[in-house]
Amino acid sequence: MTLHLRANKGDYAPTTLLVGDPARSVRISQLLKDSKMVNKNRGLLGYTGTYKDQKISVQTTGMGCPSAAIVVEELIQLDVKTLIRIGTCGGIGAQIKPLDMIAAVAASPFDGATRTYLGGEPHAPYATYEILEAASKVAKDRNIDLIYGGVASVDVFYNPFPDYVQKLRVKGIIAVEMETSLIYYLANRSGLRAASFLLVSDIVGGGEEFTKYVSDQELAKAMDVLIAMVLDVSSALAPGQ
Repeated sequence: MTLHLRANKGDYAPTTLLVGDPARSVRISQLLKDSKMVNKNRGLLGYTGTYKDQKISVQTTGMGCPSAAIVVEELIQLDVKTLIRIGTCGGIGAQIKPLDMIAAVAASPFDGATRTYLGGEPHAPYATYEILEAASKVAKDRNIDLIYGGVASVDVFYNPFPDYVQKLRVKGIIAVEMETSLIYYLANRSGLRAASFLLVSDIVGGGEEFTKYVSDQELAKAMDVLIAMVLDVSSALAPGQ
């Protein structure tokens, strides 16, 4: 049994969805058939069920790369093979709008946890093409305009420096969030599949581009659309790889 996820091998499906918010974990569990809780320790809610006859799990990571690192390391110990994040992000790309949906092709590690793993060496944590390809097909079938691009994983939500967004934007980064670089790094290191699908909850900037949020109702409705898309993507992947 792992230390923080109080679970054993076989409790989690080979394909596990990762969410920061425990409430989102509960929401996804309600869409799975015969769902059962496999972890509740430390509020890191985890569930396993089936979707379209394929075994799928969902696991809470908490907010930020340090918490996600613990969860993902233990999921790797439990033989999970595919990790797919469903989360929110702040849009910073010039053409990015609230409620856009982003498939993160790569995640720049501006967080301390991933850089600790890297030991100062350069690395560009990246998604698995097979998952991105499946997402392209599912998004087309669902009439979803899925945007592909690079994101930055950061540690500070309320960043006090007014120029930090512009510094990221000029690098071509289209959104900021808090877990993807770590998830991609650990998946790359371990030879696992990974992808991150993000809903733009706000537009982040400074000065005239002061942060703009969408309503809770709008966010929840759009998140349900993203969750449904990712569940279809997960069911389309060959299991157990």
